[in-house]
Parts: sequence; C-alpha cells; structure tokens
Amino acid sequence: MGFIALLERTVASLRGGAWRLLAALALTGIALSAQSAVDPGQAVYQQHCAQCHEGNVPRAPHNIMFRMSQPEEILYALTEGVMKQQAATLSAQQREQVANYLAGSDAADVDRSMPMCAGSPPVASPGQGLLGAWGFDERNHRFVDAETAGLRREDLARLELKWVFDFPGASRARSQPTVYGDVIFVGSQHGTVYAIDIDTGCVYWSFQADAEVRSAISIEPPVAGAPVVLYFGDVEGNIYSLDGARGVVRWRAHLEDHANATITGSPRLYGDRLFVPMSSREWATAADPHYPCCTFRGGIAAYNKDNGKLVWKSYSIPEQPVDTGKRNALGVPIIAPSGVPIWNSPTVDAARGLLYVGTGESYSSPAHRNSDAVLAFDLKTGELVWSQQLTANDAWNMSCFIGSSYNCPEENGPDMDIGAPPVLISLPSGKDILVVGQKNGTVYGLDPDNEGAIVWRRKVGLGGYAGGIHWGLATDGTTVYAPNADTDFIGRFKAERFPGVFALDAATGEQRWYTRAVEDCREQEKPACDAGVSAAATAVPGLVFAGGFDGQLRIYDSATGEVLWRYQTNREFNSVAGRQAHGGSIESDGPVVYRGNLLVNSGYLFGDRLPGNVLLNFAVSGSDDKEAQ
Repeated sequence: MGFIALLERTVASLRGGAWRLLAALALTGIALSAQSAVDPGQAVYQQHCAQCHEGNVPRAPHNIMFRMSQPEEILYALTEGVMKQQAATLSAQQREQVANYLAGSDAADVDRSMPMCAGSPPVASPGQGLLGAWGFDERNHRFVDAETAGLRREDLARLELKWVFDFPGASRARSQPTVYGDVIFVGSQHGTVYAIDIDTGCVYWSFQADAEVRSAISIEPPVAGAPVVLYFGDVEGNIYSLDGARGVVRWRAHLEDHANATITGSPRLYGDRLFVPMSSREWATAADPHYPCCTFRGGIAAYNKDNGKLVWKSYSIPEQPVDTGKRNALGVPIIAPSGVPIWNSPTVDAARGLLYVGTGESYSSPAHRNSDAVLAFDLKTGELVWSQQLTANDAWNMSCFIGSSYNCPEENGPDMDIGAPPVLISLPSGKDILVVGQKNGTVYGLDPDNEGAIVWRRKVGLGGYAGGIHWGLATDGTTVYAPNADTDFIGRFKAERFPGVFALDAATGEQRWYTRAVEDCREQEKPACDAGVSAAATAVPGLVFAGGFDGQLRIYDSATGEVLWRYQTNREFNSVAGRQAHGGSIESDGPVVYRGNLLVNSGYLFGDRLPGNVLLNFAVSGSDDKEAQ
C-alpha cells in the first residue's frame, strides 16, 4: 500500500478520541526545547506527530512506514492531502522539515544538477568486460577475475580516492553499481538512475523512475549492433527496461500483486527471461493494530526480457492466505499463511534447470514450512521443485519490534531471514555445492542433487536483525568469504559477538581464518555506528573487500585475512557536482572492482544506521601521495 493510500485509510477510520487527539496535536503550540532544536524536523515530529505515530493510535501509520516513503509524498499529504487539516498550524518550513526528517532525505530546494558528459556513452568493445549483475555472475559468486578487476595486492599502496558522486538529498545509497565498458549504471533513493563515466564521474544521462531503486541495474550487453539494455525494479513494484545508450524506456511492467509488494532483490537476467524477486512492506504495515495481518506471499515473477510480458509467477507459499478464525485483542482477523519474502537476487543452475532463492520469515502464525528456507524453482515453468527449511517457527513483523501484542505472532521471531543469495559452487572434486548464509550467523553447505540436503553447517556468529550473514557471501571457488554483523539492536540475543569476515572451506565449512572488525566510531555516533559487517563481500584473486556499519572499507589478504588497506568513508567529501556530501554506514550492496577502479556506496539511514549519500571511486594513482585514511 502506498503512503498516501495508507494515510487516507487512516484518516477515514479515525473516530472519537483518536480524531480529537490528532486535532489537538495539530493545534498545539510550536515552541521547541533547546534539546530538540538539534534536528528541527525531529522536534516538530516529537511535538506534533509522535503521540499518534508511535503505535498509540490505531490505524495511524507507524513511523517506520515513513522511512520507506519519499519526502515529497509526505509533504503533499501535509499540504494538499489527507493530513492538511492536522498540519494547518505548522508553517511551510516546519512541514518541509518534518517531511525530510520522517523520510530521511530532503524534498524541495535541493540542487540536483550534475556535471554532464559530452556526447553519448562510448560503445564498448567485446573485450572490455562486464559486471552486469548483483552477484557478478549467474551463480552469485561475487568474484571478479584478474583481468576484469585490474587490481592487485601490489597496487594497494597507491590506491586513492579518484572522485565522489553524490545523490542529491538522499540519506542512503544502496543500489549496487554495475559496469559495462567505461559506464557505471546505478539507482538511487529518489528513483533517479544514472549512467556515469567511470573516469570522470560525469553523467551521460539520467532516468527518473516512479520510486526508490534499491536493486542493482542488470545489464544485457549489445548483440548484433543492438544497444546495451538495462533492467531493474523500484520499491513500488515497477519493472523497467531501458535503452542503455540513451536512458529511454523500452518497456515497463508491474508486479500486479499485493498492495505492499516491493522489489528489493536485484532482478536476474538469464536467457530470454528476467526473474524478479518479490518482497514486501507488509512486515511494517502490521504495526497497525487494525490491520488484518497478513496476506502477502513472496515469490518470483518471470518476464519476457524483450517485451515485458509476464511468463509465469510462482509463490514461496503455494497456499492462499485465509482467515484463521483467530482475532487480535481489537477483534481484527489473523490471516495466514503469509510472508516468506524473497529479498535476494536469484541464483541460476543451468545444468539442473533450477532457480534458487533464500526466503524470509512468516508474518503471521503459524510460521510456514517455506519460511527461512532455500527454494528451487523450475526455470521454465516456475514450479516449486524443492524446499529446504533452515530455521523453523520463525514468524515476525514490526508489531513485535515496537512491543505491541496486537499483530505480533506467537512465535515472535527471531526474524532470521536468508537475505543473502545462495551461491552455487563447482568444487575441485567435481561435485556442486550450494552455500547459504543466514542472519542467525550460520553458513550452510547444501547438496543441489539431493533437494538441498545439509552437507555441512558452520556457526560463525551470534546473529541478529541485521545478521549474522545479511546480504551476501563471496567465493573464489574453493573458499567462501562470509561478512558477519552481530550487531546488538535491542539486547535480545546475548552471547559473545564476532563482527568481521570469516573464510570457510567451500567443501567442508571448516574455518580457514577470521578477522575481527574493530570499530571506528565517535561516541556521539553510537549506537548507529558499530563494527558490524552486514553488506555483501566481494573477492578478486588474492583479495577480499568488505565494508562496515562504521563506514570502514577494508581490503583483506584472501589467504590469511590480514587487513592490507582501509579507508574511513564516514566523513565529508566534495562531489564532482561541487556539492558537499557525506559518507556513512556501508550496508546492503558490496564493493565493485572493475579495471583498476574500486566502487562503493556509503550511507544508509535505515535501521538506525549512519546516513550518507555518496558513491566513491578509488583508483591506482601514478604517484605515492595518498588520500588521508
């Protein structure tokens, strides 16, 4: 459900005391305390909005929903839409301040100009290399060969910051850049997709999607003189195909599924089809105690890559959700089975004709058998061939997190999704193994020839809401590199924590090395800043790359785990557009290494992490002068 639609339902449903409370809050005076003046938008929110949007008023959207909206949406609701009456006593500046604060980004009056490149993107030759998918290849190895990477251990002493690209008005940067030829393609929080010159940071073209683009841009290289073709999705469930030379739409489609359906995992291009994973925002909508929780089902939608026509759609929960006959404390129906979203980019097993994904938790009780599982779908038909559940009885939604009993399932978590894609590895023995990381801090080796039977498992961390292993493993074919967060959000999981990077034998799961991440945080930044390594890792011959919640970007020796190079991205920068920008937490997407360039996003104001709005490009300098680290 879109933010405006949710507000419309909220206002229409408010009665009696709840409506009077909203009106009273809107009419309250606007004097601000010295303590709240640090962030004007936060001060306005606390004085005028918090009493209704912290779960105290039924059907008033919980503030977590606003973090998934654009500031323009919220500002429209306050000025022209359903909240106009309640916001009548606020000044225009206050309305804009609270909209920016709630969305975590800036709305109007933001300079969005970019330095434009002269001419069109260069036509890449066949030998120039391609990193055109989230996992770099169809098996999600996140490994870049030596020729394409162009970065060796002996180059690190001269690895310097080359340029900084800022996403105007944004507070998070999570669309992993992809590259073909010398052109970077990347999405943004405000839905703008950019084609950027890798050498200078200038922009060839930009395209405005309808909503935030979280996914990586999948690239289809040109065939027989045809242009480069791009594919991606946005958080409102739209799917786009663009001409990569001009940034114009070839076709667009929509998931046409649940109102809360969204696209977080990157679509997988394989053959003549585009496989789109379906996740949702219903986990947050469930914070509304009057919401009948829950009805979303995760799944995969397969589209014809040439015209955008739906070929098949298959769900992670085969059964339709139904009224369980149970009611929450307000008499609202409990609906199940539900949830089991797919947050990751699918993995292709061409030899077996299968598509692998990892799933998340159920949203309502009872937890479904396919939650926290690895699923194998038939590539051609979408039939669910097998399921291997790794954690049973995991049902959770935002109602649990805020301490509300209305829609919190009886299992109450532990919310241990498989957010990272399964990784298909061909071992030196000739056997294949499917390696899977989970938010509970466990890495598994599964047998793809035996319906995902567990071959080995290795517990590397305590786990938590952001992992354990959260977004992505990397492998060179014999060793698996597992970033581990082990961040303590609410004190639920108590034991020793192991933030950092682990190296495991792909065949046996035996630990080869572990390097603890040492936090680099200022006291005033805690707890948003910590040592957790949640973003996906990347490997090249001899090196492993990983970034942390504290903004540290590190390069490790792949044989020993020694940290060879580090850079603190949580700092201010001057961008190629001449604006001041800032890095923050490195989260979700991982580093990209291409022809001597090291690309990484920094900034992630979501889940109480450090905000930022930059894409950084490092390259090997011809001099010995180095950027301060």
